[in-house]
Amino acid sequence: MTVDTAFGFATDHEHAVLRVFGEIDVASAPALRDPLLALADGTRPFGIVDMSDVSFIDSSGLSALVTARKRLQTEGRELRLVITRPNVRKVFEVTGLTELFAIFQSVEAAAA
Repeated sequence: MTVDTAFGFATDHEHAVLRVFGEIDVASAPALRDPLLALADGTRPFGIVDMSDVSFIDSSGLSALVTARKRLQTEGRELRLVITRPNVRKVFEVTGLTELFAIFQSVEAAAA
C-alpha cells in the first residue's frame, strides 16, 4: 500500500517496513506521522523504518520518530531504523538519539 509519494509501507510474515525517502522536514514530517502510527499499530515485535534514501532530517522528523518509538515501547515493541547516509546518521549522533534507537545498515540486518 502506498501512503504518499515519499513513503511506502510493506509487510511480510515477520516484520513491517516503512520505506522513507527524500527530505524529512517541517513540510513533510506531518505526512510521516500516520504511516509511523500504522507501523506502531501492528502486532509484530518490532517495526523497521528504512531511511536509506533519506537525504535530510530535521527536528520535526526526529519528533515523529520519537513519538512512534514511545508508542511501540508502551506496547512492548521496538522501532528499528535503517540509516546508511553519514549526514543523516550524524544528526542522530549529535542529538543523542543513537542511544534511543537501534540503527542498522540494512533492512536484512534490522530484521534479524
